[in-house]
Amino acid sequence: MYRLSKLKYVFPIGLLITFFLDGALSNVFSGAFFSYPYSMVSHLVLLWLVLGYFFENEVQIPLTGFAVVTGIAFDLYYSGILGLFMVLFPLIIGLTRAIGKYFSPTFLTAIMIYFIDLAVFEFANYLAYMIIGIAHASFSSFLLYTLAPTLALNLVYFVVLYFPISLLYAHYNVEPRS
Repeated sequence: MYRLSKLKYVFPIGLLITFFLDGALSNVFSGAFFSYPYSMVSHLVLLWLVLGYFFENEVQIPLTGFAVVTGIAFDLYYSGILGLFMVLFPLIIGLTRAIGKYFSPTFLTAIMIYFIDLAVFEFANYLAYMIIGIAHASFSSFLLYTLAPTLALNLVYFVVLYFPISLLYAHYNVEPRS
């Protein structure tokens, strides 16, 4: 039960940390992340939300609610277009739940589902920006110069952070004593 778990404190704090780390890493490493023609986008918030699904166990974290709130904050703070991330984050949580229920939660299935989530997230983001006229790159340029480097960066994040985050969840995902 979420309201009795220590995760009710740990999950939002981790979400807030990843929220600001996305921007901080993009700023600090902007020379590496955004060197023409390549563009790598950090998605630590998405990683935290997806790993929340895999590690929540019986606690049932309200991921969709957190995804909506985080999406609104992300829209207001980073993109300036209200509604895009507010819709995309919960959509990805729904996709993760839809795919994840068919697999046992292991490292390999989690990285596969995260890979699919990232690809869908970036493609939907690209498509939305293409429709409203902000993105003008061709689809092949998007695949080569944005999607591939973004997938590579975020899969490295996944590999590096998976086990420390799993240990964090294992530590705080214990039943409270009566």
